Amino acid sequence: MTLFSALIPPDDVLDQVAAALGTPEEGDFRWSAREDWHITLGFYGRDDPADRGDWLAARLDGAGPIDLRLEKAATFPGVLWLSVSGTGLHELAVKAGAENEGRPYVAHLTLARFPRDRPRAASAWEERLAGFTSETWTATEAVLMSSDREQGVSRYRVIRSYALDHARA
Repeated sequence: MTLFSALIPPDDVLDQVAAALGTPEEGDFRWSAREDWHITLGFYGRDDPADRGDWLAARLDGAGPIDLRLEKAATFPGVLWLSVSGTGLHELAVKAGAENEGRPYVAHLTLARFPRDRPRAASAWEERLAGFTSETWTATEAVLMSSDREQGVSRYRVIRSYALDHARA
């Protein structure tokens, strides 16, 4: 089972993202389903859910809520995404194991995938979403999720939840 930890934005923020996107044409883009939108904290690959769940519970113990917002679009090779800002997000991701991936942590919400050999394919979307900023929300829960491939598409499922309830200083 492939596992990762994440934050899931609230419905009103997801509504704002959906409104900004409108009804995009498929074309070369494989758009992520709204029910799959999340902000990855740490990626663990194939792992035992019980062991990883206990590990994550210990790592997140004492973590408090953080205020976040989604902002302008950007790309990785073949991926269109929205950036995420918030004080304490990087620290929370490090607790959740983000630094174990061997690359710098970049908080983002994936919107779509497109052919890597067409690096400018998403430029119109980057321009369209350049001024996007969601309302700020407080993340009070992190989740452990599984990623399962079904007919060539990844489907995500929440396995366990973790309250981010440590009192703020």
